Amino acid sequence: MFDAYMINTWLGGTLVAVVAGVVGFFVVIRGSSFAAHALPLSAFPGAAAASLLGIDPLIGLLVFSALGILGISQLTRLGRSDIATALTLAMLLGLGALFLSRTTEYFQAIYALLFGEILGISLAALGTVAALGAVCLIAVAVLFRPLLLSSVSPDLCEARGVSGAWMEIGFLSIVGLATTMALPVVGALLVFSLMVGPASAARAFTDHPVKAMLLSASLSAGTVWIAIALSYQFDLPIGFFVGAISAISYGVGRLRARRAGRSPDPGLVSVRRVEIGRS
Repeated sequence: MFDAYMINTWLGGTLVAVVAGVVGFFVVIRGSSFAAHALPLSAFPGAAAASLLGIDPLIGLLVFSALGILGISQLTRLGRSDIATALTLAMLLGLGALFLSRTTEYFQAIYALLFGEILGISLAALGTVAALGAVCLIAVAVLFRPLLLSSVSPDLCEARGVSGAWMEIGFLSIVGLATTMALPVVGALLVFSLMVGPASAARAFTDHPVKAMLLSASLSAGTVWIAIALSYQFDLPIGFFVGAISAISYGVGRLRARRAGRSPDPGLVSVRRVEIGRS
Protein backbone atom coordinates (compact mmCIF):
# COMPACT_ATOMS: atom_id res chain seq x y z
CA MET A 1 0.00 0.00 0.00
CA PHE A 2 2.89 2.35 0.76
CA ASP A 3 5.27 0.96 -1.84
CA ALA A 4 7.29 3.39 -3.92
CA TYR A 5 4.99 3.10 -6.93
CA MET A 6 2.05 4.21 -4.76
CA ILE A 7 3.63 7.45 -3.53
CA ASN A 8 2.39 9.49 -6.49
CA THR A 9 -1.08 8.03 -5.95
CA TRP A 10 -1.21 9.20 -2.33
CA LEU A 11 0.21 12.63 -3.15
CA GLY A 12 -1.94 13.23 -6.22
CA GLY A 13 -5.09 12.03 -4.50
CA THR A 14 -4.41 14.27 -1.50
CA LEU A 15 -3.80 17.36 -3.64
CA VAL A 16 -6.97 16.84 -5.63
CA ALA A 17 -9.01 16.11 -2.51
CA VAL A 18 -7.88 19.23 -0.65
CA VAL A 19 -8.65 21.51 -3.61
CA ALA A 20 -12.00 19.79 -4.20
CA GLY A 21 -12.89 20.21 -0.53
CA VAL A 22 -12.04 23.92 -0.52
CA VAL A 23 -13.87 24.64 -3.78
CA GLY A 24 -16.73 22.39 -2.74
CA PHE A 25 -17.51 24.69 0.18
CA PHE A 26 -18.50 27.43 -2.27
CA VAL A 27 -20.29 24.94 -4.52
CA VAL A 28 -22.52 23.96 -1.60
CA ILE A 29 -23.29 27.39 -0.16
CA ARG A 30 -24.04 28.78 -3.63
CA GLY A 31 -26.32 25.84 -4.45
CA SER A 32 -24.27 25.17 -7.58
CA SER A 33 -24.02 21.38 -7.44
CA PHE A 34 -25.40 21.06 -10.96
CA ALA A 35 -22.70 23.36 -12.32
CA ALA A 36 -20.04 21.40 -10.41
CA HIS A 37 -21.37 18.25 -12.05
CA ALA A 38 -21.69 19.77 -15.52
CA LEU A 39 -18.29 21.44 -15.84
CA PRO A 40 -16.23 18.25 -15.47
CA LEU A 41 -18.45 16.40 -17.94
CA SER A 42 -18.36 19.27 -20.42
CA ALA A 43 -14.59 19.60 -20.13
CA PHE A 44 -13.55 16.03 -20.86
CA PRO A 45 -14.52 16.17 -24.59
CA GLY A 46 -11.79 18.79 -24.86
CA ALA A 47 -9.27 15.99 -24.48
CA ALA A 48 -10.85 14.26 -27.46
CA ALA A 49 -10.47 17.44 -29.50
CA ALA A 50 -6.85 17.74 -28.36
CA SER A 51 -6.25 14.15 -29.45
CA LEU A 52 -7.56 14.89 -32.93
CA LEU A 53 -5.35 17.97 -33.18
CA GLY A 54 -2.31 16.21 -31.76
CA ILE A 55 -1.83 18.61 -28.86
CA ASP A 56 -1.58 18.25 -25.08
CA PRO A 57 -4.93 17.02 -23.64
CA LEU A 58 -4.54 19.56 -20.81
CA ILE A 59 -4.96 22.35 -23.37
CA GLY A 60 -8.21 20.79 -24.55
CA LEU A 61 -9.47 20.48 -20.97
CA LEU A 62 -8.67 24.13 -20.25
CA VAL A 63 -10.31 25.35 -23.46
CA PHE A 64 -13.49 23.35 -22.92
CA SER A 65 -13.64 24.39 -19.28
CA ALA A 66 -13.48 27.99 -20.46
CA LEU A 67 -16.25 27.32 -22.99
CA GLY A 68 -18.37 25.79 -20.25
CA ILE A 69 -17.81 28.80 -18.01
CA LEU A 70 -18.70 31.26 -20.78
CA GLY A 71 -21.75 29.27 -21.81
CA ILE A 72 -23.17 28.99 -18.30
CA SER A 73 -22.43 32.60 -17.34
CA GLN A 74 -23.80 34.11 -20.57
CA LEU A 75 -26.93 31.96 -20.79
CA THR A 76 -27.68 32.55 -17.11
CA ARG A 77 -28.17 36.24 -17.91
CA LEU A 78 -31.02 35.23 -20.23
CA GLY A 79 -32.80 32.86 -17.87
CA ARG A 80 -32.51 30.34 -15.07
CA SER A 81 -29.06 29.07 -14.18
CA ASP A 82 -30.08 25.40 -14.18
CA ILE A 83 -31.41 25.68 -17.72
CA ALA A 84 -28.28 27.55 -18.80
CA THR A 85 -26.10 24.84 -17.27
CA ALA A 86 -28.09 22.04 -18.94
CA LEU A 87 -27.93 23.70 -22.35
CA THR A 88 -24.20 24.32 -22.05
CA LEU A 89 -23.59 20.72 -20.98
CA ALA A 90 -25.67 19.36 -23.88
CA MET A 91 -23.87 21.57 -26.41
CA LEU A 92 -20.37 20.62 -25.26
CA LEU A 93 -21.18 16.92 -24.92
CA GLY A 94 -22.56 17.07 -28.46
CA LEU A 95 -19.26 18.48 -29.65
CA GLY A 96 -17.47 15.75 -27.72
CA ALA A 97 -19.55 13.08 -29.49
CA LEU A 98 -18.58 14.66 -32.81
CA PHE A 99 -14.88 14.60 -31.96
CA LEU A 100 -15.05 11.01 -30.72
CA SER A 101 -16.79 9.89 -33.93
CA ARG A 102 -13.73 11.03 -35.89
CA THR A 103 -11.27 8.76 -34.10
CA THR A 104 -11.02 5.11 -33.07
CA GLU A 105 -8.05 5.59 -30.78
CA TYR A 106 -9.59 7.56 -27.97
CA PHE A 107 -12.16 5.22 -26.46
CA GLN A 108 -9.76 3.75 -23.90
CA ALA A 109 -9.03 7.24 -22.59
CA ILE A 110 -12.74 8.01 -22.11
CA TYR A 111 -12.92 5.66 -19.15
CA ALA A 112 -9.84 7.27 -17.62
CA LEU A 113 -11.28 10.78 -17.93
CA LEU A 114 -14.62 9.73 -16.47
CA PHE A 115 -13.23 7.68 -13.59
CA GLY A 116 -9.61 8.81 -13.38
CA GLU A 117 -6.25 7.03 -13.28
CA ILE A 118 -5.28 7.68 -9.71
CA LEU A 119 -3.15 4.51 -9.57
CA GLY A 120 -1.11 5.58 -12.60
CA ILE A 121 -0.08 9.17 -11.87
CA SER A 122 3.29 10.05 -13.37
CA LEU A 123 5.74 12.47 -11.78
CA ALA A 124 5.10 14.98 -14.57
CA ALA A 125 1.33 14.74 -14.05
CA LEU A 126 1.84 15.19 -10.32
CA GLY A 127 3.75 18.41 -10.94
CA THR A 128 0.95 19.72 -13.16
CA VAL A 129 -1.66 18.83 -10.54
CA ALA A 130 0.34 20.61 -7.85
CA ALA A 131 0.79 23.76 -9.97
CA LEU A 132 -2.87 24.02 -10.96
CA GLY A 133 -3.95 23.22 -7.41
CA ALA A 134 -1.78 26.03 -6.05
CA VAL A 135 -3.28 28.51 -8.53
CA CYS A 136 -6.77 27.39 -7.57
CA LEU A 137 -6.15 27.79 -3.83
CA ILE A 138 -4.55 31.22 -4.35
CA ALA A 139 -7.60 32.32 -6.35
CA VAL A 140 -9.89 31.17 -3.53
CA ALA A 141 -7.80 33.07 -0.98
CA VAL A 142 -7.84 36.27 -3.05
CA LEU A 143 -11.59 36.14 -3.78
CA PHE A 144 -12.65 34.61 -0.48
CA ARG A 145 -14.51 37.52 1.13
CA PRO A 146 -16.33 38.92 -1.95
CA LEU A 147 -17.11 35.41 -3.17
CA LEU A 148 -18.51 34.46 0.22
CA LEU A 149 -20.62 37.59 0.44
CA SER A 150 -21.98 37.15 -3.08
CA SER A 151 -22.88 33.57 -2.17
CA VAL A 152 -24.99 34.37 0.89
CA SER A 153 -26.26 37.90 0.12
CA PRO A 154 -26.09 38.96 -3.54
CA ASP A 155 -27.97 42.21 -2.83
CA LEU A 156 -25.55 43.24 -0.09
CA CYS A 157 -22.67 42.28 -2.37
CA GLU A 158 -23.97 44.59 -5.10
CA ALA A 159 -24.56 47.35 -2.52
CA ARG A 160 -20.89 47.17 -1.55
CA GLY A 161 -19.86 47.66 -5.16
CA VAL A 162 -18.98 44.05 -5.96
CA SER A 163 -20.47 42.76 -9.21
CA GLY A 164 -22.41 39.55 -8.67
CA ALA A 165 -21.98 38.66 -12.35
CA TRP A 166 -18.20 38.93 -12.11
CA MET A 167 -18.22 36.90 -8.90
CA GLU A 168 -20.18 34.18 -10.69
CA ILE A 169 -17.59 34.12 -13.45
CA GLY A 170 -14.84 34.02 -10.83
CA PHE A 171 -16.53 31.14 -9.05
CA LEU A 172 -17.07 29.16 -12.25
CA SER A 173 -13.45 29.81 -13.25
CA ILE A 174 -12.24 28.34 -9.95
CA VAL A 175 -14.48 25.30 -10.42
CA GLY A 176 -13.25 24.93 -13.99
CA LEU A 177 -9.62 25.13 -12.90
CA ALA A 178 -10.22 22.56 -10.16
CA THR A 179 -11.93 20.36 -12.74
CA THR A 180 -9.01 20.58 -15.16
CA MET A 181 -6.61 19.67 -12.37
CA ALA A 182 -8.67 16.76 -11.07
CA LEU A 183 -9.96 15.16 -14.27
CA PRO A 184 -6.83 13.18 -15.20
CA VAL A 185 -6.49 11.95 -11.59
CA VAL A 186 -9.97 11.13 -10.26
CA GLY A 187 -12.13 11.68 -13.34
CA ALA A 188 -15.19 13.75 -14.16
CA LEU A 189 -17.56 11.74 -12.00
CA LEU A 190 -15.45 11.41 -8.85
CA VAL A 191 -14.44 15.07 -8.60
CA PHE A 192 -18.13 15.91 -8.26
CA SER A 193 -18.43 13.48 -5.33
CA LEU A 194 -15.40 15.03 -3.63
CA MET A 195 -16.75 18.55 -4.06
CA VAL A 196 -20.28 17.98 -2.80
CA GLY A 197 -20.29 15.20 -0.19
CA PRO A 198 -17.55 16.35 2.23
CA ALA A 199 -18.51 20.04 1.91
CA SER A 200 -22.16 19.29 2.72
CA ALA A 201 -21.12 17.25 5.74
CA ALA A 202 -18.77 19.99 6.93
CA ARG A 203 -21.55 22.57 6.79
CA ALA A 204 -23.60 20.41 9.13
CA PHE A 205 -20.94 20.68 11.84
CA THR A 206 -20.16 24.40 11.77
CA ASP A 207 -21.55 27.71 10.51
CA HIS A 208 -18.14 29.37 10.52
CA PRO A 209 -17.01 29.74 6.87
CA VAL A 210 -13.28 29.19 7.40
CA LYS A 211 -13.78 26.26 9.77
CA ALA A 212 -16.31 24.70 7.40
CA MET A 213 -13.89 25.04 4.48
CA LEU A 214 -11.01 23.49 6.39
CA LEU A 215 -13.24 20.66 7.63
CA SER A 216 -14.48 20.08 4.09
CA ALA A 217 -10.90 19.78 2.81
CA SER A 218 -10.04 17.40 5.67
CA LEU A 219 -13.08 15.19 5.03
CA SER A 220 -12.35 15.14 1.31
CA ALA A 221 -8.73 14.10 1.93
CA GLY A 222 -9.88 11.45 4.40
CA THR A 223 -12.35 10.13 1.81
CA VAL A 224 -9.58 9.69 -0.76
CA TRP A 225 -7.18 8.10 1.73
CA ILE A 226 -9.75 5.53 2.88
CA ALA A 227 -10.80 4.87 -0.72
CA ILE A 228 -7.23 4.25 -1.84
CA ALA A 229 -6.59 1.89 1.08
CA LEU A 230 -9.82 -0.06 0.51
CA SER A 231 -9.26 -0.21 -3.24
CA TYR A 232 -5.75 -1.59 -2.69
CA GLN A 233 -6.94 -4.06 -0.07
CA PHE A 234 -9.95 -5.48 -1.93
CA ASP A 235 -8.85 -4.87 -5.54
CA LEU A 236 -12.04 -2.95 -6.36
CA PRO A 237 -12.47 0.34 -8.29
CA ILE A 238 -11.54 3.35 -6.22
CA GLY A 239 -14.51 5.23 -7.64
CA PHE A 240 -16.93 2.96 -5.84
CA PHE A 241 -15.37 3.75 -2.48
CA VAL A 242 -15.09 7.50 -3.15
CA GLY A 243 -18.77 7.72 -4.12
CA ALA A 244 -19.92 5.55 -1.23
CA ILE A 245 -17.88 7.35 1.43
CA SER A 246 -18.97 10.77 0.12
CA ALA A 247 -22.62 9.71 0.29
CA ILE A 248 -22.18 8.34 3.80
CA SER A 249 -20.48 11.53 4.98
CA TYR A 250 -23.36 13.55 3.57
CA GLY A 251 -25.88 11.34 5.37
CA VAL A 252 -24.01 11.60 8.67
CA GLY A 253 -23.85 15.35 8.26
CA ARG A 254 -27.61 15.60 7.70
CA LEU A 255 -28.31 13.52 10.82
CA ARG A 256 -25.90 15.66 12.83
CA ALA A 257 -27.58 18.85 11.60
CA ARG A 258 -31.04 17.63 12.58
CA ARG A 259 -29.95 16.56 16.04
CA ALA A 260 -28.19 19.89 16.61
CA GLY A 261 -31.21 21.82 15.37
CA ARG A 262 -29.35 23.32 12.42
CA SER A 263 -30.96 24.17 9.10
CA PRO A 264 -31.16 21.08 6.84
CA ASP A 265 -29.99 23.28 3.96
CA PRO A 266 -26.15 23.08 3.81
CA GLY A 267 -26.10 26.15 1.60
CA LEU A 268 -27.32 28.53 4.28
CA VAL A 269 -24.70 30.76 5.87
CA SER A 270 -25.72 33.90 7.71
CA VAL A 271 -24.31 37.31 6.82
CA ARG A 272 -23.08 37.54 10.40
CA ARG A 273 -20.97 34.45 9.82
CA VAL A 274 -19.55 36.05 6.69
CA GLU A 275 -18.35 38.91 8.84
CA ILE A 276 -16.91 36.41 11.32
CA GLY A 277 -15.08 34.77 8.45
CA ARG A 278 -13.01 37.92 8.10
CA SER A 279 -11.21 37.27 11.35
